[in-house]
Amino acid sequence: MRILHILDHGLPLQSGYTFRTRAILKAQEGLGWTVAAVTGPRHGVAPASVESIDGLTFHRTAAGVKPGPVGEVAGIAAFAKRIESAVDAFKPDILHAHSPVIDALAALIVARKRKLPLVYEIRAFWEDAAVGNGTGTATSLRYRATRALETWAVRRAHAVAVICEGLRGDLVARGIAADKITVSPNGVDLELFGTAPPRDDALGAALGLDGADVVGFIGSFYDYEGLDDLIGAMPALVAVRPKARLLMVGGGPMEAALRAQAEASPVADAIRFVGRVPHEEVERYYGLVDILAYPRKRMRLTDLVTPLKPLEAMAQGRLVAASNVGGHRELIRDGETGTLFPPDDPQAIADALAVMFADRSDWDERRARGRDFVKTERNWSSNIRRYDPLYGRLIAAAAREKR
Repeated sequence: MRILHILDHGLPLQSGYTFRTRAILKAQEGLGWTVAAVTGPRHGVAPASVESIDGLTFHRTAAGVKPGPVGEVAGIAAFAKRIESAVDAFKPDILHAHSPVIDALAALIVARKRKLPLVYEIRAFWEDAAVGNGTGTATSLRYRATRALETWAVRRAHAVAVICEGLRGDLVARGIAADKITVSPNGVDLELFGTAPPRDDALGAALGLDGADVVGFIGSFYDYEGLDDLIGAMPALVAVRPKARLLMVGGGPMEAALRAQAEASPVADAIRFVGRVPHEEVERYYGLVDILAYPRKRMRLTDLVTPLKPLEAMAQGRLVAASNVGGHRELIRDGETGTLFPPDDPQAIADALAVMFADRSDWDERRARGRDFVKTERNWSSNIRRYDPLYGRLIAAAAREKR
């Protein structure tokens, strides 16, 4: 079976999007399938039109999308043209487009022209991601238009995959047939995240974390992540746990505001910002953290979409504490594999973390339960088989139609 994946961006860029993509492609190769990918104009400038990265082949679209509707349409047309040339070179049996919706629109053009089956996989609704990132509002014309376009694309794809039940339920509520939707949940490549990292004592000493109760966040600094609430919780946490320290690893649109908030905090000396680190060094920082905290704000995006980072943390034997929003509830069983606290409430964060630090008697058991959950229910080596019957059915239907 030959699958061409159609992506917004890909390796060597580093994001939750590219890591999920890598996991899917590598796991599919592990099943003996042949895969390739084509990235859109938002990937940026690439050194060659076709690249091999980490053993995976990426066809690149020329970079650049002009702002405004005319620019978007031109970008979709250019992307479709590049997808078609990748089809000529790779000769896939099926197209697998991944959100945002403009990828599906470009793929639909090629699928119809070449009579290829198309799976459209939604990781988040683009309009809700814009609200979460602070680049859009739920009352805007752009939001309504993007939502309508998403529904239009879903109706015309041959099948739809989503990463969680929240997205599936939303599509069913829009009138999409439930049997058209496959849930392919976020998972972890245990070859990358399956071993608990040792503590790097030298790094811990350099960051002033020796003997500390370390709370950490490792990821992108978007507004919806609620990191301002986590920083806001630190004075109350330090009041009851004087050795509590917060380690912030990553960067993003909110970084400057979060650094300013931390500097103004009465416990500024208990908050450490590291900045972005290369992916191959991330485990060094995971190894310093006692509890990974994910204080996402309550909004449509976080209620519908499951994040990847808590799964990676559990796979590495780390404790997790997260806000009680829909996306987290699909991943974390409160009191069993992690702790859930009320969203948008710094005091509630501080209270939950203080309770966890005060009683470490079940930490080993909770770590083991979390890792077992990832291994049995969120492991890409088994998750990937969810695509098998879907692909097989669509390819067989396409063959019958051609005959």
